[in-house]
Amino acid sequence: MDLLCRSYSTASDEDDDGEQSEHPQPAPAPAPPFKRAKCDLPNPSPKPMPVYHPSSAPNLPTEAPIPGRYISKRERAALASDPKVQDPKSPPPFNSLPVLGSLSDSDLPYSILTTLRHRIKGGARTAQTPQTLSIALNGHTKSVNTVQWSRTHAHLLASAGMDHTICVWNVWSRDQKKARVLNFHKAAVKDVKWSQQGLFVLSCGYDCVSRLVDVEKGIEVQVFKEDQIVEVIKFHPHNFNLFLSGGSKGLLKLWDIRSGKVVHEYVRSLGPILDVEFTVDGKHLITSSDVSKSNLSENSIIVWDVSRQIPLSNQVYTEAYTCPAIRCHPSEPYFIAQSNGNYIAIFSSRPPFRLDKYKRYESHGVSGFPIKCNYSSDGEIVVSGSSDGCIYFYNANTSELLRKIKAYEQACIDAVFHPVIPNVVATCSWNGVTNESTPKPR
Repeated sequence: MDLLCRSYSTASDEDDDGEQSEHPQPAPAPAPPFKRAKCDLPNPSPKPMPVYHPSSAPNLPTEAPIPGRYISKRERAALASDPKVQDPKSPPPFNSLPVLGSLSDSDLPYSILTTLRHRIKGGARTAQTPQTLSIALNGHTKSVNTVQWSRTHAHLLASAGMDHTICVWNVWSRDQKKARVLNFHKAAVKDVKWSQQGLFVLSCGYDCVSRLVDVEKGIEVQVFKEDQIVEVIKFHPHNFNLFLSGGSKGLLKLWDIRSGKVVHEYVRSLGPILDVEFTVDGKHLITSSDVSKSNLSENSIIVWDVSRQIPLSNQVYTEAYTCPAIRCHPSEPYFIAQSNGNYIAIFSSRPPFRLDKYKRYESHGVSGFPIKCNYSSDGEIVVSGSSDGCIYFYNANTSELLRKIKAYEQACIDAVFHPVIPNVVATCSWNGVTNESTPKPR
């Protein structure tokens, strides 16, 4: 006990300029003075050091609110390790795009919203032909090459134009219909496809690149570079991590989005690839290429085995015309090809892939434009653009012309049925206008 008292008295002498305890008591020593916090004693300091917690109040500034206040080492370390709160006046990240409108379906008219939700659950009904123009979407400054509805967000429409941009439209929005403008491409955009995995679009164009873009965030996720102009892209129908690209040098490549690499190449001496299409089961691939320079029409349409990467037939179409578009029937074993001979030819999608010589869809014109055609969701109607600016609707079974609608003064390039609402068709034109057509109210 004497040794303990002496140690305390010695420490007190050093700290308090010679003041000593005159009557040491056997009772427990009193609480040490405040300065004894310098010693490495287990007892905590009476006044704990204030610690700054910026994360608990994210709106507070990162600097000390009181000028000249002392900031301890611990507080400075906490400030350095905590993520900085972004100034609302600072510019957005370099790869993000400005938000023009909403991607949500919350501001859609009640009738459209209930129709979309009801029919998504119950499936699409029998297709109908529209009768009048409902909405005109003006956003592109040059011709539009293609339009496509989103299947997972059926109120959204994407369009790709020669003005280097992709527009995403919230078609029935009461407010701003143009929701996003994606301008990542450095040249004209040839094709765009919606991914089935979230709000992503895949696009390609004259800058020799395919780009995967997150539409909601407005950022570019992946880039797939090639040494050719990429004319067309297509997702695999059963594996959405795979997509096929075809380009100006006749090269066909199957890409894996997860690795960003080519997993298959389909090699053959072909001209520029005009269109590609998977069969419904995903086992076969149908390609259309421009063979006008070779004076040989046997390679105009080729059916490939996807897994073995070999052509099954290269004499499907022997006419001296190129085919800018190919579409497979959603349920039946045949496909159609838009021909520059001003008609749509019909082929079997089973060996030997024969041309139907007794039936075709012919009333519209192609005249060298990249006119596209499409089936309705149930496969009962074929819709086609035309060089005269009209939309043509055919009975898929009888090839009878059902209706003709004048939509543009210049060529109608693409026409595609809505995936859920059977009487809605989106179209685009050579003069840069996108339309949505619905029947007249009854």
